[in-house]
Amino acid sequence: MAKLVIQNQGMTGRACELHTDRTTIGRVEDNTFQIADPSVSSHHCEVHLRGTDIFIRDLNSTNGSYINGNKIEEAQLKPGELLRLGQVELKLEAAGAAAASPSAPVPAKKSVESTMLMPRGVSLEELETGARKTGFDQNTSFSKKTNKANKYIIIIAIVVVIVIVALLVLAFGKINPAQ
Repeated sequence: MAKLVIQNQGMTGRACELHTDRTTIGRVEDNTFQIADPSVSSHHCEVHLRGTDIFIRDLNSTNGSYINGNKIEEAQLKPGELLRLGQVELKLEAAGAAAASPSAPVPAKKSVESTMLMPRGVSLEELETGARKTGFDQNTSFSKKTNKANKYIIIIAIVVVIVIVALLVLAFGKINPAQ
């Protein structure tokens, strides 16, 4: 039986046996195989069994799905090949199956250029000294924008109200002529 085995340190040996036609992999609990890693999307990919063949279909994940370093939308995964989901690498192992063909060697690890690192925030030293490079009071992207359309709408509304009041005064003036 085929299984995907995580290769990353700290998660080494965690595996998912592929015994159903469809296996979902992602970060949240409702997946068949949950991988709690921030580089893995909530619903990252699906594994489909088609006879003895195994296909991986990316579910529009943020950091992509790669087989042997090549980004895929949907592709066949063969025994011995590496599947990378974000920064997590998994190897397909199949009982009694030969490893991937020697003509297609697995490339050396590459850095993940599509994974975005989040800034670390404020250091303790910056908090103690109050030394901030920018603040809300200095940042122009939060300045109040003027909206000329609102001014024109208010002016038109005032003119319409004045016209309506004038018409009402004229109408009541003709109904009750000087008593």
